[in-house]
Amino acid sequence: MLGPSAIVPNDLVVEKRAGPDSGKYGPQTLSQEIPQSDSDLTPELTPELTPMMAQYLTIKAEHPDCLLFYRMGDFYEMFFDDAVAAAADLDIALTKRGKHLGADIPMCGVPVHSHDAYLNRLIRRGHRVAVCEQMENPAEARKRGAKSVVRRGVVRVVTPGTLTEDSLLDSRRHNFLAAVAEAEQRLGLAWVDVSTGAFEMQSVAEADLDAALARLAPGELLVSESLCQRPALFEVFGDRREQLTSLPGSKFDSDGGARRLCGLFEVAALDAFGDFTRAELAAAGALVDYIELTQKGNMPRLSTPRRLAPGAVMEIDPATRRNLELTVTLSGDTKGSLIAILDRTVTGAGARLLALRLAQPLTDPAAIDARLDAVTFFVADERLSNEVRDILKQSPDIARALSRLSLGRGGPRDLAAIRDGLVAAASLRQRLDAAADIGLPPALEAARVGLGFHAEVIDRLARALAADLPLLARDGGFIAREYSETLDQLIGLRDESRKLIVGLQTRYIEETGIAGLKVKHNNVLGYFIEVSAKQADAMPSASESPYIHRQTMANAVRYSTVELGDLEARIAQAADRALALELELFDDLVGEVVGRGDSIANAAEAEAIIDVSAGLARLAVERRYVRPVIEDSVAFEVVGGRHPVVEVALDKAGGEAFVANDCRLGGGAEDASGRLWLLTGPNMAGKSTFLRQNALIAVIAQAGSYVPADAATIGIVDRLFSRVGASDDLARGRSTFMVEMVETATILNQAGPRSLVILDEIGRGTATYDGLSIAWAVVEHLHQENQCRALFATHYHELTVLAGKLENLQCHTMRVKEWQGDVVFLHEVAQGAADRSYGIHVGKLAGLPPSVVARAETVLDTLEQGETSSAVGRLAEDLPLFQAAPRLAAAPASLNVPSPVETAIEEIRPDELTPRTALDFVYELKRLLSDPS
Repeated sequence: MLGPSAIVPNDLVVEKRAGPDSGKYGPQTLSQEIPQSDSDLTPELTPELTPMMAQYLTIKAEHPDCLLFYRMGDFYEMFFDDAVAAAADLDIALTKRGKHLGADIPMCGVPVHSHDAYLNRLIRRGHRVAVCEQMENPAEARKRGAKSVVRRGVVRVVTPGTLTEDSLLDSRRHNFLAAVAEAEQRLGLAWVDVSTGAFEMQSVAEADLDAALARLAPGELLVSESLCQRPALFEVFGDRREQLTSLPGSKFDSDGGARRLCGLFEVAALDAFGDFTRAELAAAGALVDYIELTQKGNMPRLSTPRRLAPGAVMEIDPATRRNLELTVTLSGDTKGSLIAILDRTVTGAGARLLALRLAQPLTDPAAIDARLDAVTFFVADERLSNEVRDILKQSPDIARALSRLSLGRGGPRDLAAIRDGLVAAASLRQRLDAAADIGLPPALEAARVGLGFHAEVIDRLARALAADLPLLARDGGFIAREYSETLDQLIGLRDESRKLIVGLQTRYIEETGIAGLKVKHNNVLGYFIEVSAKQADAMPSASESPYIHRQTMANAVRYSTVELGDLEARIAQAADRALALELELFDDLVGEVVGRGDSIANAAEAEAIIDVSAGLARLAVERRYVRPVIEDSVAFEVVGGRHPVVEVALDKAGGEAFVANDCRLGGGAEDASGRLWLLTGPNMAGKSTFLRQNALIAVIAQAGSYVPADAATIGIVDRLFSRVGASDDLARGRSTFMVEMVETATILNQAGPRSLVILDEIGRGTATYDGLSIAWAVVEHLHQENQCRALFATHYHELTVLAGKLENLQCHTMRVKEWQGDVVFLHEVAQGAADRSYGIHVGKLAGLPPSVVARAETVLDTLEQGETSSAVGRLAEDLPLFQAAPRLAAAPASLNVPSPVETAIEEIRPDELTPRTALDFVYELKRLLSDPS
């Protein structure tokens, strides 16, 4: 990449590309412009560079880690290495213009009007993009001289965590920018959604950082250079290398962070917001500094920071989130995940709130019950639920619109979104006011208050905005008629110029009596009056009339008037003045909206809460979910529980109905009896489904939703762990079994009495005795040390003997039925233990060749008859190497001739053999085997 001292010859010329707005800025070349000022260029740049390239390299040197989108008229152009990288990732043409040191200069560009799509692809490929805009009209630059350069400057640096455009974001998911800092040997985590203003922080233990980051799934993660080098966190940050942004340690100063936050929220102290640790303040300060840096001094409207108390949410480690497919499936799709089944929201804000609740279920029973009360309210009043959902369907995403406006990046449609969203808020409040007479639950009452009153701003925006709005304010035409009398006059002058000219022409014809008089226009004279040469004598003399002679031609004579000149000047200025006035009015409207930002943000949050509550009520009614009882205990009792995703899949398939099952871990309250289930049974019988459904029911319940069951009592789960399925991690050199052991180790080291653990087939990835030994030890550790609620599925039936040793372990099995030599899976859980695994039957269902199935049954019978080692030895001696091959037909009788060895053995008389003759006979047999002839 060229640096500030690079030299580019003066013959470098980049032609401006044609486009729909090509006349707006006028044609430009690199050689036509000079630097913004002498101070813009270092001495090394001035001697031989073209002025525009000198400006480009100066700006590029300030953003060496970014692709530079350099605005030239209707295109963002890129040069040198930026162009090579962008062309490859965007799959666009790489062109060349001019030369540097004898080599062509690579160049590519994207249209300004459609740059969002290209920007999105570059961000997803891991690039950061500095957007450099023209800060003035080229006409203004030309006033400083014919070769003056248009002033340009970077207006923002686009990074994955600072996106605000709808086209670059998923409307139904948060996009968090997070930061991790350390102070006083403690870690602090802070995160903000720039697109909505949500701002939170928490303290986190080093061992819990991975789970906390998995909960947030930040689009970008800021970490100090020193913290990146900590060996204990290598894997945590390594898993997120694509999201990681390393910053100098000076950016993570707690005192500086506190000052930045005080300045941002214009307070003298942060005590009113919470008791923040130094590590939290350091992380939050780094976030604010980074946002200000990337937005070039423009700060979005941020909510006052909230502190997430330790233990306030259920901790779910990354492996468990992945295994349970909470928000995406193992293949990376949203379809088929838990949230895809539960989501009945009708707004983007509601969908984001639901995803956040599922990502971090609460651990406070009172807070969970408050959410459940709101759902129950809408379940009981289905008519009101339908009404509020119909209103919400008309509400745009006002939180994101407000953020764009506060950053100076919004447009007229964002103002319209604010207007329509506040209209919806007023309608919602009216509905809830009517229902308040019978009593609203606290969560909905708080939402009703949060909706607020916005009649003034609604009225002003309704009067100000036209019906058909452009995307960008600079396109004009978005202010409604009669909102500004001055603007109406300017627009009337601009749009009715032809009518005014025709009116003047008619009057001039009447005054002169010349019917052939015309008012015309060209680029040299502007507007002028033209009559034929024959009629020129009929024109009034200059001394007696307002007509001023301009030009005499062979066939015509041209005149002007002061009135026509004034009208021409007003017409020429009207369009620019109209647009300038519209932009002034736009800024005024934006100022009022941003000034009411807190109350508008409260309304947006209230709409999201109502949307989630009404959506979960719709889900409960449609899918027959029930309200769970939430207790501060170790109880876990589910009656008729169902897997929410599998149940929907079966319903859509139109096949068999889902078989519901009960699960009772512990005797209730603080009674721990039976808190560990050992679940045996064949594959395909539903063990993994049963394990997962109970874990999902805990997540759904503590998120504040009804659950798929006939009844449920959930004692608070503070940590959820899952070890289900098989996968490897070849990037780290881990086999499937190693991954299994790492995840199991995490569970055994972190699970406590209030945790819920589900384990499936521990030990199956290694030798039988090794696997059995590991599974045995894990069960004992869960029971004796962790003392948690757990479901342990296994094929090691030997483990069932532990029920007689461990008082809180119970054996359960998946029921099957054998009928007419076949096996029927009932998918029912019952007390007891399975006597076999029916694995061969599953293999038969999978399509194993009949010969393999038959041989497997023979081997199984042999192994089950006696001691395993001796049985295996017998099988090895009789190894049927070609058993699966088709059997050959029996040989003809004529070919049934005894071999020489057989004949010799037949003739020998064992009782007559001496030791010497016996030895000779052995040698003879060996010779006959080697040479039968």
